[in-house]
Amino acid sequence: MAKKTASAPARSSTVTDEMKSWAFLGILLPIVGYVIILLAKKGGEYAEFYGKQGLVLGIASVIANVVGWVLSFIPFLGGAAMMLLWVAPLVVWVIGIVYAISGVRKQLPIIGEFANRF
Repeated sequence: MAKKTASAPARSSTVTDEMKSWAFLGILLPIVGYVIILLAKKGGEYAEFYGKQGLVLGIASVIANVVGWVLSFIPFLGGAAMMLLWVAPLVVWVIGIVYAISGVRKQLPIIGEFANRF
């Protein structure tokens, strides 16, 4: 007779709706969302991944706004640069929201690598 061994249940790779909700919160509220995810300890690694992405996006948005404000003093070029530095984080933010609710773990364009460093 073959001996049966008890094994630990396999880790599910599916993302639940609750995890998606926490990930959505983490990317929707860039800096605050990450803090909420850390304090609530819900949503697992999936939510924490998107929380980190949101944190980096929030910091990058603040930096982009400061740089855009400084560049706004340059005639014509400054206005165009300020508009680009305002629109780019907005586009990345929308992409992040779509990724977070999709249930697939994808890095955000441009800033995704920075979030993986911590």
